Amino acid sequence: MNATPADQLLLLDLVRLDAQARGAEAAKRNPAQAARVKELLAQRQELSVELTRLLGLRDDVQAELGRIVSDIGVVDARAARDEQRLSATSSAKDAQGLEHEIASLARRKSELEDGQLAAMERLEDLETQVRAQEALVAEVNAEGGRLSAEGKAAVADADAKLDAATRDRAAVAARIPGELLARYETLAQRTPGAGLLQRRTCGGCHMELAGSDLKAIGQAAADEVVTCPECGCILVRTDESGL
Repeated sequence: MNATPADQLLLLDLVRLDAQARGAEAAKRNPAQAARVKELLAQRQELSVELTRLLGLRDDVQAELGRIVSDIGVVDARAARDEQRLSATSSAKDAQGLEHEIASLARRKSELEDGQLAAMERLEDLETQVRAQEALVAEVNAEGGRLSAEGKAAVADADAKLDAATRDRAAVAARIPGELLARYETLAQRTPGAGLLQRRTCGGCHMELAGSDLKAIGQAAADEVVTCPECGCILVRTDESGL
């Protein structure tokens, strides 16, 4: 097969543009931020589970405090009633019973107040833990949001690069003779397609060719399409080929 050196040289533009298109496709499918965003989603899930647990504990303590306050109110009301009854009774027996009950109520109130203090301390500790956990969730959300925005921008940039590479490739391909283009397309399915022979090295597989192979290539006509004996891609020859 024959093609002018100028037409063969155009194949290197196709190689470059095909590489750009592949790179853009890869960046579009898997932006650099994707792995970290995935990690952050898993981390946020773990943090959210712990936050839910802490909020549940806080709600339980708040409910407990509400019950204690209610019980103290009941005790106070009953003690006040007993005090009134005590001040109004003239019966020594009734007075003794009321005094005993008032003392019991005082002990009960003391126990409730101790429980209230302990619950308030637990609540304060839980509030601190909840705030810290919420801060962690917010931090992860902020990083995730930033990386997601960067990822979307990267995908948009990859789309633009892919469009440009596809458009430029079509323009270059239109300038290449059909037979040569078809040969390149076939070879590109299993080889780099084409490569510059530079300083005795194939630009497709980057292997330095043996002397006998270089001699045979050097003897080929300038418009003859030759291939790399190592990888099979079309070798584009220039003055830098070292033949």
